[in-house]
Amino acid sequence: MLQQTQVARVISRYLEWVERWPTAESLAAAPRGDVIRAWQGLGYNRRAVSLHRAAQVVAAEGWPDDLTKLPGVGPYTAAAIRRFAHREPVLPVDTNVRRVLERTRGDFGHESAEALMDLGATVCVARVPRCDVCPLAAQCPSRGRRYEPLRKQMPFVGSFRQRRAETLRLISAGRTRCLDDAAVSALQRDGLVEVEDGVARLPA
Repeated sequence: MLQQTQVARVISRYLEWVERWPTAESLAAAPRGDVIRAWQGLGYNRRAVSLHRAAQVVAAEGWPDDLTKLPGVGPYTAAAIRRFAHREPVLPVDTNVRRVLERTRGDFGHESAEALMDLGATVCVARVPRCDVCPLAAQCPSRGRRYEPLRKQMPFVGSFRQRRAETLRLISAGRTRCLDDAAVSALQRDGLVEVEDGVARLPA
């Protein structure tokens, strides 16, 4: 849920989620359509499908030694699970942590994971870092520098992502016909909807 989604948006949804599906087995047994509905509003809906598939793998085979074998789990997510769920001595390096490491040239261990994430998200931000309140500023060789964004994300409004999201919302609400065909096809490719005889529905 935290992949590319702010913590404030995730917390309440996460608590609802684990109350409804407290184990991998209970999530694996849920209809995929219910999982997709419960995910609505968190964005990047393919993550719901990946999470459901990952729960099915865990329910059937147990947790793999290499967590990247699970659908939707890359090296960073695997490291975060190992650090925060299993308390292993691993430093997960996301965009925010990488930024702090590169700017400060510091040598931080796994014990600093939470602090580095918070620092990168709130103080050592991408374009205009808040060096005046940074606890590392005195030793930071990048203090006072401003940065251009690495890439400019296209606006959501008017984008194909918005069309996909709206189409999925309509299907979740029970509308099955007269939809955006291109969006339906994209959703179908990602396993978010099923189409039969021209009728689009959430997966069973």
